[in-house]
Amino acid sequence: MDFSTATTTTASTAANGYSSPRDSSIPSSFTKFNSALTAGLLNPMSPPPPPAMHDKTRSSPTLFEMMASEADTIGRVPVQIQNGAPPSSSSSSSSSSSAAAVAARTTNGNHLVISAQDKQALAMQRISDLLMIRSPGNQFNDPTSSDVKLTLSSKDGIIITMCVHRQILVAHSRFFAMKLSDRWSKQQLPPSSSPYIVEISDCDDVEVYIETLMLMYCRDLRKKMMRHDVSRVLGILKVSAAIGFDAGVLSCLEYLEAAPWSEDEEHRIASLLSELHLENVGATEVLRRVSVEASSNGNSGGSSNDEVLLNLLHIVLEGKDEKARRDMKTLVSKMLRENSSGNDLRKESLYLACDGCLHKLKRQFLQAAESDLEDVEQIARQADNLHWILDILIDRQIAEDFLVTWASLSELCEVHGKVPVVHRFEISRVTARLFVGIGKGQILTPKEVRCLLLRNWLKPFYDDFAWMRRASKGLDRYLIEDGLSSTILTLPLAWQQEFFLAWFDRFLNSNEDCPNIQRGFEVWWRRAFWRRKEQSQEPPSRLRIIASATENS
Repeated sequence: MDFSTATTTTASTAANGYSSPRDSSIPSSFTKFNSALTAGLLNPMSPPPPPAMHDKTRSSPTLFEMMASEADTIGRVPVQIQNGAPPSSSSSSSSSSSAAAVAARTTNGNHLVISAQDKQALAMQRISDLLMIRSPGNQFNDPTSSDVKLTLSSKDGIIITMCVHRQILVAHSRFFAMKLSDRWSKQQLPPSSSPYIVEISDCDDVEVYIETLMLMYCRDLRKKMMRHDVSRVLGILKVSAAIGFDAGVLSCLEYLEAAPWSEDEEHRIASLLSELHLENVGATEVLRRVSVEASSNGNSGGSSNDEVLLNLLHIVLEGKDEKARRDMKTLVSKMLRENSSGNDLRKESLYLACDGCLHKLKRQFLQAAESDLEDVEQIARQADNLHWILDILIDRQIAEDFLVTWASLSELCEVHGKVPVVHRFEISRVTARLFVGIGKGQILTPKEVRCLLLRNWLKPFYDDFAWMRRASKGLDRYLIEDGLSSTILTLPLAWQQEFFLAWFDRFLNSNEDCPNIQRGFEVWWRRAFWRRKEQSQEPPSRLRIIASATENS
């Protein structure tokens, strides 16, 4: 990574516009070829059909000729973006048309390879969109208030210039603090002067670097991080560690500890963490999922002005007509999803409604456990209400407190078997929704909470599973089974063993009445035995090589 500063502003812009010709009419020869192919007249062993005598010279190129010649029309010089805007209107339009062409090729021609120019055009389009993002109060890339012009360049020729703020960079990054502080104090410029120019060259991924800088301007790093996948978070973690952005490093590690991984991602995570040496800031907690050990943490937030929606919420929860209630739940959920700014319904209001349903459920459930079945239908009704509120909480990324509360309901778990299954199975739908939420990375809580949920609610869930399958309309069995597998796999390896062995025993004795989490069981088996075997075999093999080398000498 190369770094330099100067006291004058440069405004050089390299713009290289390009466009791709397109013809709306499809040549007749291509139409005939396509018809022959569809009819099965062409095969790899047959020669191409002879050209028809009446075919005249084509007035327009074929689709394949256009695609082959397009690469030659694309400029091959480094492409620049100034403050998130493309260099010129002509290059902007040609860039977007090229991006559309690449997308069309990717979907229609799986055998075609995307050229380097196409990849660069797509990357530039994504970066331009990223830099154009503006949210109220966020000053990232704001030319009016910034005092630093930061230029990033990558090895593949992408050059980006953006407006940033020295105060924010120095406060969040040890790298920028070291590079800017001394020089700034010695060479302080008057307010009317041009901003400093900072250049960082040879970035591995300019897009990830920009996203990391944007996090410095973000108030809620954790919520922002949940919008990314594991691959992107690993890229942000690498940049954050390189520039000494400690808050970014901690947010990435917190995400990785709680989110589910694929097996491919698992190897990449372990490799990157060992490369970065972040043991002192929580990397060991992340790796405990695939080794044998334990420890962690989690939380969330809310908003304002919600009286009307809260009133609607209570009307739906207390409604008498079941069909109308279902329809209104769908409508209210749609309204909340469309206006997901977070300012319409506060977290506290949602949890207040949730607590009311939970209180009624507990009272009725404990009453039914003592063989008092008066108003027993309230159990299913309140469980359905909780399931709906949980969907809203998950959609707003504030369901962590619900999971903590539900996982702690040991008094209901203890009497679960005393309530007739026909009245109680709806409760297990709430548990199933939590499994799916954790398995998809929609609910991030400490491992102790996830483990408590499984210890208290997994057996009741198994007991109700057969009834859930038969009685719940539209239940996606495979989604729930996959969520349960992923939930168990987010735990440390020693805890995974406890739950998978218990499932194995139960599945063998009640196949149809037990969820099938064989996929997760296989992943645990590979983690627990194959890798342990590989680790135990590696050192002896090195010793044998050394010994034989000694004998030969």
